[in-house]
Amino acid sequence: MRRPLTFFLKKIAIYMAATLALLAVVIVSTFFIVTEPPKLSETPANVVNDVTQLNPVAVSKTVRPTSTEQICRIVRAADVVSIGGARHSMGGQIATEQSVHLDMRDFDEIISFDKDGKEIIVQTGITWRKIQEYIDPHDLSVSIMQTYANFTVGGSLSVNVHGRYIGHGPIIHSVKSIRVVLSDGSEVEASPGHNPELFYGCIGGYGGLGVITEATLRLEDNCKVARESRTMKIDRYAEYFKHNIQNDTTVIFHNADIYPDQFDDVRAVSFVETAADVTIPARLTEIGGNYRLERFGIWIVTELPGGKWIRQHLADPLYYRRPVVKWRNHEASFDANELEPTSREHATFVLQEYFVPVGNFDEFVPRMTAIFQKHDVNVLNISIRHVKADPGSLLGWARNEMFCFVIYYEQGTSPDDRRKVGIWTRELIDEAIAADGSYYLPYQLHATDEQFLKAYPRSPEYFVLKTKLDPSNKFRNKLWDKYYNPERYSGEVAAN
Repeated sequence: MRRPLTFFLKKIAIYMAATLALLAVVIVSTFFIVTEPPKLSETPANVVNDVTQLNPVAVSKTVRPTSTEQICRIVRAADVVSIGGARHSMGGQIATEQSVHLDMRDFDEIISFDKDGKEIIVQTGITWRKIQEYIDPHDLSVSIMQTYANFTVGGSLSVNVHGRYIGHGPIIHSVKSIRVVLSDGSEVEASPGHNPELFYGCIGGYGGLGVITEATLRLEDNCKVARESRTMKIDRYAEYFKHNIQNDTTVIFHNADIYPDQFDDVRAVSFVETAADVTIPARLTEIGGNYRLERFGIWIVTELPGGKWIRQHLADPLYYRRPVVKWRNHEASFDANELEPTSREHATFVLQEYFVPVGNFDEFVPRMTAIFQKHDVNVLNISIRHVKADPGSLLGWARNEMFCFVIYYEQGTSPDDRRKVGIWTRELIDEAIAADGSYYLPYQLHATDEQFLKAYPRSPEYFVLKTKLDPSNKFRNKLWDKYYNPERYSGEVAAN
């Protein structure tokens, strides 16, 4: 039966009233929610914590070295050493109790730069942002890095990061060589052709083998990129990526955001090389912004009823309708402080990441979705990335060409909240492993020993190498305190 026009007008009026009511809440709330900058709890002296504020670790002392010689002396004299940079790992990977903690952030010099050879050698406490400021006037860019530029090179190497770069993989693909201080205080060089076991052990090795002090990195040309965006159902994305993104060499950056809480819609965003004039003249993003709008957006999505709907159907369509052409370096120089909430006292914001082979995308996604909905996880965003296979790191998480699922979610800080997160995290790990995939190690240490070994089948090789290079287990953190058994591998090394 045909419905009268008044029926549809009434539906439109209800829709508009609901929208206006939500917007009124947004406008009023902004004066109460984000007028103050974010407040982090004060950290006592000699307590090391990460950005989540969930993992305080009491160390014996913290040292901020400025030279390789100083690092060698500290390592030689110490019984236990831990290593940290920007402190964005989220499960104690930067410290252990009563260690001498090396805070590497003052060890941040550029050692040499070859513009024509597109190569730079840096001390590993340097941030990507400092490198970008140095190379941008020469029209060069970092080859592979995270989306955010606040992180240190050493931390990025230690977790073997990846980014949104199409045709690339883990950062190890862009590293020509490294220098490492070993447990006896000696410094050695490692590359794929020289000391390859050390090279493939240290990159992605989470500070268990030594201190990476220098890195020689490949660079690429800076270029202008134009943003393209489209939405689709999640079950269409894998084919869309295969036919439109995967082999297109003009696509520099690409990711796709899955919208919670239904997880059946996705927005694919690409930055494609272009000769068009820039719409954003700045070469790099601004440093030191207050990010009030971004923090308010986080509050809307996590706390406001209908906030996720507002993001998907109002905010994002408005944001992405504007044409954008910018420099590659601008898109690669975001500030992680834009993700910082107003407080982390009662609830905090955490990342997890899972990897599955490209062909298993449609198998994994519905299982992941079912877990989030079963446990009522407050997911802000799931970003899909793509990487090619790792070239051989011992703790490689990309044994094949992979899709990556970067999950950003809110959780409570109480012991019971953390226990609940552990339950659904282990369920996700099981599903990733069942899909012939893996999970990422820089986050909370909820995985069982069995899950760790299944996801990282070459970890016994890494532990044997650690036992050889670090027989007293000097280089430690909470990750290796949990999964490394020195007695077991000392026996294996002695037997061989």
